[in-house]
Amino acid sequence: MAKVSVMRILMGFAAMVMLLEVVAAVDHTVGAPNGGWDLSTNLGTWASSQTFTVGDNLVFRFDSSHDVVEVTSANYDSCGLGSPISTTVSSPATIALTAAGSRYFVCGRGSHCNQGMKVQIDVVAASAPAPPQTPTPTVPSPPQTTTPPSPTPPTNDSPPPPPTGETINPPSSAITLKMTAGTILGFGFLVMMLLPL
Repeated sequence: MAKVSVMRILMGFAAMVMLLEVVAAVDHTVGAPNGGWDLSTNLGTWASSQTFTVGDNLVFRFDSSHDVVEVTSANYDSCGLGSPISTTVSSPATIALTAAGSRYFVCGRGSHCNQGMKVQIDVVAASAPAPPQTPTPTVPSPPQTTTPPSPTPPTNDSPPPPPTGETINPPSSAITLKMTAGTILGFGFLVMMLLPL
């Protein structure tokens, strides 16, 4: 009986380790699903459609006519290859996104960078979603008998009206996926620990 309990605890620990790996990182295959690290993919459009979070990975898949060179912002803008941060010549290349900020990657072969084979990756810090806000109750005020001002026709010079309320952006799909996976696996772990043998 003691061996079974120890085995159950070890299985639970293994499940928790797998849970942390699932929740911790998302692999982003550069250019996928409709392209790749090549000359025909619009890498800027691809990158702007993604959310890169600290802990995620970039996966570059390419043939022998390409490489992956991480460069500074200045070298990215000019397609310069002087003093690269790193150079990878074998595919697939997996690069961990370990800190928030911008990172810059180019193909160092021929004039590929000048032909658009470069990508800027903007990494955001991992964060938990904000807790839901409780609405503040309002006390109705007595009716007033004032006349509203007459509306003025809009002109091209008039500024837009100020925003009202607060805009709350929904969490990114990667964060939502991580939270859902964590919840499901955590619940499964709990059920496994509570079920009798």
